[in-house]
Formats: sequence, C-alpha cells, structure tokens
Amino acid sequence: MAVICVFCASSERISSHYIDLAAAVGTELARRGHTLVSGGGSVSCMGAVARAARAGGARTVGVIPEGLLAWEVADEAADELVVTPNMRIRKGEMDRRAEAFLTLPGGLGTLEELLEIWVARTLRMHDKPLVVLDPDGVFAPLRRQVDDLVELGFARPSVHDALAWATGVGEAFDLLERHPSLLPPAAEEVLEAEP
Repeated sequence: MAVICVFCASSERISSHYIDLAAAVGTELARRGHTLVSGGGSVSCMGAVARAARAGGARTVGVIPEGLLAWEVADEAADELVVTPNMRIRKGEMDRRAEAFLTLPGGLGTLEELLEIWVARTLRMHDKPLVVLDPDGVFAPLRRQVDDLVELGFARPSVHDALAWATGVGEAFDLLERHPSLLPPAAEEVLEAEP
C-alpha cells in the first residue's frame, strides 16, 4: 500500500470521458489498498477521483490553498483536508505526503505539477515513481517537446527514465507498484530482521 498523489483537472468544461477516467483511477486506487492525496477540490476530475476512492474504502487527503476555499470547491468529505496559505506550499505539502505520483490529463495547473515533480526527479531530489496516464494522447505534444529538448542538448536523455507513460488504468498502477521504492522488502531481508 502506498500514498499516491494524483494530479488532474479541475475544469468543468472538459468531456465527461476524463471525469470517468478519474473515477476509474479512484476505484482502482482503492481496490489496490492505496491512499489518495489530491488537490483538495470537489469538482471535475479532482472530485471524481476522491469520491471514487472513498467509495472503495480508501483514505483520502485533500490539500487546498486558502484562496480556493472562497470558491466553495473544497472536498469537505476528505478524510483529511489540509488548507495551505498558497499554491506553492500546497504543492510542497502534496509532494511531502506522497510516495508516488500519477498524472491524468489536465490543464496548466496539472502540467505545472507534473513538470515540477519530473524536474525534481531528474535532479535526484527524490526517487518516487512518476506515471502519466494519457489514453488519448493529450500530452503527446509534451513528449515530442521533451524529445526535441534532448536532441538539442537542453535535456539529458535520462529525463525519459524519470517518468513512465501509460494508456490504461491498470497499466498505470502496475508501473507505480513495480518501482523499487514501493516494493516490499525482499524475503531474505525480512528473515534477517526477525529475532
């Protein structure tokens, strides 16, 4: 079991297909016994992933900046709702609590969250697994842009190793769970630790 931070959309102008995807992620997260950390919103994909996770029995933690409380979009049903002074502290708190990151299609905020955690991983500031679940290729231009940056020498080829891409919900969780930081201790290590 892991604490998984899900970055996703809060826009209510998107296709219901993406909200259904977020709900499927929440359902699978709960089925696999994980805890959810999200941006603390109750709308769009953010709300869908949290509601589905709770419906499946998962613990949910929402982290929302104080400025968004006035919009009445906070996930008041979260098991824990953390209110931060601003967006920067919000992202830091989400990062601190998470053991893994899963990014769904989203807008500028989602893209910013993905890039920040991806850069930190490439700089070896953390070793937490990162997966982008992108069944429709919303982030395909980003992948091409990163390829171009590598080709031009602005980024190292290892940038590709810091992040995995998935097109299905099960595949995304399999990739997260196979990361060495989330694997249980090897059987011999467990035996050595016993008196």
